[in-house]
Amino acid sequence: MLASFSTPGMAVSTFFRALSELELRQFVDERVLSILDALFGGCISVEDLRQVVLELVDFGELLRDAEGRDLVVNLVPEEKRSELEGRVGRSVSDTSGGHWSDAAVGALCEFFGIVDEDDNELPVRSTASKVTPGYGLFEHQRVAVGKLTALLAADDRRAVLHLPTGAGKTRVAMHVVADSLRRKEPSIVVWLASGRELIDQAVSAFRDAWFHLGTRPLQIDTMHGEELPDIDALVDGFLAVGLSKGWSHLRADPDWATRLARRVRLVVFDEAHQVVAQTYRRIADDLTLDYRCALLGLTATPGRTWADIDADGELADYFSGNKVTLDVPDENPIGFLVENGFLARPTFRTLLARSGLDVDESEVARISAALDIPSGIVAALSMSEQYIAAVLHAIEDLLGKGHRRVLVFSATVAHTRMLAAVLVARGVRSEAVTGLTPVRARERTIRAFKADDEVPMVLVNFGVLTTGFDVPGASAAVIARPTKSLVLYSQMVGRVIRGPKAGGTDACEIVTVVDPSLPGFGDVADAFLNWEDVW
Repeated sequence: MLASFSTPGMAVSTFFRALSELELRQFVDERVLSILDALFGGCISVEDLRQVVLELVDFGELLRDAEGRDLVVNLVPEEKRSELEGRVGRSVSDTSGGHWSDAAVGALCEFFGIVDEDDNELPVRSTASKVTPGYGLFEHQRVAVGKLTALLAADDRRAVLHLPTGAGKTRVAMHVVADSLRRKEPSIVVWLASGRELIDQAVSAFRDAWFHLGTRPLQIDTMHGEELPDIDALVDGFLAVGLSKGWSHLRADPDWATRLARRVRLVVFDEAHQVVAQTYRRIADDLTLDYRCALLGLTATPGRTWADIDADGELADYFSGNKVTLDVPDENPIGFLVENGFLARPTFRTLLARSGLDVDESEVARISAALDIPSGIVAALSMSEQYIAAVLHAIEDLLGKGHRRVLVFSATVAHTRMLAAVLVARGVRSEAVTGLTPVRARERTIRAFKADDEVPMVLVNFGVLTTGFDVPGASAAVIARPTKSLVLYSQMVGRVIRGPKAGGTDACEIVTVVDPSLPGFGDVADAFLNWEDVW
């Protein structure tokens, strides 16, 4: 049917350019409009509003919603309506309550040039045409490997590697992985992690490590998303398992991990603080049933909470109290890493933003006793005019200081889209990434952020880039996601703290935007040292 039309549908940008100010305002919530008017000096101009709407509105999502679809179709110019009706196979003059088939919705999306992306498609991994020999370690990393090797060969066969982000946890772990595979042939190493980024990072790191350290061809497979390997056919190699996928498959096939355990000689649990969760602990327990199997945990923050000693002690007990950390000639390991160029020299600033939230003393006491700030309060805070203005001020201040890559951790999906949209309208190169962003779109955005060009860029994200995301060139972060979790806070800070010896920057700047009415904290050194007394 598409071939019968000489015109190519209608671009989304063209659609919005044809709308009046009143029509544009229909696409934005009244509360958001109020914030935009305030941020743009009393009343946002039509052109600025159009730019914000283009960035703020997920047009594909809008077309799949009945009310949003009706709004869009009713605003299609008359000269394009006959073509639209021919494509969707129905009249669009009266959209009230009319049912749209999936095919019609798909045709509508194609009319506006929106094509569904396959979120399950594996990212393309390039094959290096030139390889620099060696997979070396710094001295403190070699010491850590030696200690881990001894602990994992002892009776308990369990240990946690505790290094701050940027100190080379993955590289150290891959030496242990390669050693395990060389010692036992055939055998399997299972790497457990949460999220696509960590899974891809592990597979990429293993390929690189085994290229230099390996002794034979190996199988490499993943269990994540729609990827489900043939467990019974996996005999000799490396398997990266997403925790959520592993648990869901365990419910469908309760014996998959125990069947595999007969061939597994090492399990690596990335972000090891998650192992205490009963679901994920079950996976680790099943995979390590064979007494010959070792368990290695990796973490920058070897605890689960801010102040619950019992919970942190449970984690320590699971790894038999065996923790390997930095063996350096300095009481403060982070100070050593900074002074020697392994970590960037950080500058921490707190920016107060009084949001006007009505939080009474009893609510503050309840939040203080909880593990984290309730999501409802976080959402309300993040969409307050004062808080958004403070975050934007922090971002623009960092750009003004010469930071070329600024990473922003926002509080909600709506908050993410709002910040990115306003920045674009103000002439700042900015992109938004959330858990709803299609995989290929996310990869394009991350590639652009990692690119070594002179044009400054701001990447605003929610719930995606706290782990498994490595951009050594990022030198600044704005933490606009209120949290009481030292684990989460440390993970966010860790994204911009790599030093020059780790391919990063000499210095970095972290701005934490806080509402003083809510309890919080903010120092990565505290996060690193908080759990020392329970190990």
